[in-house]
Amino acid sequence: MKIRILGCHGSDLSQPGKTSSVVFRSMGFVINDALLLDAGTAASGLTLEEQQRIRYVVLSHLHLDHIKELPALAVNLGGLIDHQIVVAGLQSILNGLKAHIFNNIVLPDFFVLPTPRRPIFRELALEPHRPHMFGELKITAIPVDHSVPSVGFIVEDGQSSWVLSGDTYATEALWVRAAALSNLKMACIETSFPDEMTELAQTSKHLTPRLLAREFDKLKNPHLPLYAYHLKPAFRERIIDQLAALDLPTLDVLHEGQVITL
Repeated sequence: MKIRILGCHGSDLSQPGKTSSVVFRSMGFVINDALLLDAGTAASGLTLEEQQRIRYVVLSHLHLDHIKELPALAVNLGGLIDHQIVVAGLQSILNGLKAHIFNNIVLPDFFVLPTPRRPIFRELALEPHRPHMFGELKITAIPVDHSVPSVGFIVEDGQSSWVLSGDTYATEALWVRAAALSNLKMACIETSFPDEMTELAQTSKHLTPRLLAREFDKLKNPHLPLYAYHLKPAFRERIIDQLAALDLPTLDVLHEGQVITL
């Protein structure tokens, strides 16, 4: 399984680097070149040729940093692809896309365009806790504790599996399901704020470095490769310092452009 990181931060920001600007992008992972997990960087992170290979978009929740480039994907691909792109998420997410984004006011409804019989997007409602097949990938959406209906994901290909927390505060069912997998190879856990902003993290239903450590402990596998992601760029360096102080030997921080092979 090949996982390409298009964007892995909780917002978009460009900051000066040593030789050039460093760009942090909203959420978007591409798996095996054909499936997008979240669509915060669905268009700007992919060439047009790469976008034409996308067949599935699986959304964790409706917040803008996870869906905002789904419209650009539709606009770019109109008239260029013969296949429909399956857009999958909780029914509430699909309803929200139609009510607030593809509502023929903010944007055209690409779930009926260019024709109702053959639109660019085809919706698929995910049933929580039930595996769904997307090509060779099996994805299970597990509800987590966020400020809007949101899920984490367990992704499997028959040989390996990994778990993505989604945007969440402390949660349980996702870790129970993941810990039971004999071929679990990786955990990605969001870490949005530094520890001194724990009150804001709790209010907005996100994690801090100390809270990440508690969630990781629920997997009962201290040797499992662990990646922190969804860092808010404005607090990134402070969060990274606090993550380093946790003394978790398998912990690293995801970055844009990274490719992980399981």
